[in-house]
Amino acid sequence: MCTAVYTQEFSKAIEDNSFYIEEAYNQEPGVIQHIFTNSFGSASGISDASFTEEWPVGGQMHQASITLPYSSSTISSGIGDILFNYRYQVTDANNLAIAPRISIIVPTGDESKGLGNGVFGIQCNLPVSRRWSNDFVSHFNGGVTVLPNGPAAATGAAQTTFFAGASGIFLLHENFNIMLETIFSSGGGSDEFIVSPGVRYAIDIGDLQIVPGLAFPFFMSSNKADHGFFLYLSFEHPY
Repeated sequence: MCTAVYTQEFSKAIEDNSFYIEEAYNQEPGVIQHIFTNSFGSASGISDASFTEEWPVGGQMHQASITLPYSSSTISSGIGDILFNYRYQVTDANNLAIAPRISIIVPTGDESKGLGNGVFGIQCNLPVSRRWSNDFVSHFNGGVTVLPNGPAAATGAAQTTFFAGASGIFLLHENFNIMLETIFSSGGGSDEFIVSPGVRYAIDIGDLQIVPGLAFPFFMSSNKADHGFFLYLSFEHPY
């Protein structure tokens, strides 16, 4: 989101999304944001891109958004399962922000090509953001994805994936951040741990804020290890 002053004792800071971790700041009234991401694994050769658009609904307390994923590999490429998201701003005061999200997963991806799950699902996440000092902000996520009629349904159980993570943002300048993110997920018989250092920079042109970012994630799981890069670009402006 646009840079904002938390309290008189703290300087301005970028309020945006971390790359893998969701920050708990809803869109301000009359402000819309467009977010483009692309994650590429060097060993796997898989490219996972997404486009997210966020809108305030009647004020900052309510936010709606849509996420359109696109994956590409040597085997197949195409759109994945679309997410329709709603977030509620529980609080954004005294340097603490909390904004739980619920998402409906729509099976728009081709399951036969590995691009989707083939069933409707639900994802819940609890983002919590805290400004600790003039130089440091942290963000925490914890959530679950449930596919009630997923592949495990044949055995009498839904497919459930749990995830949790955190990011630390070092504010070298109000427009330049160094970031470190970690996220762990477990479900479907596999675990994955991601560690991702990165940077981002805010460019203000009148009422338009552009935030490009770059990260170098390391992916670790029980059967593979990989590394790659993550590209981030957001545009935020009044409407």
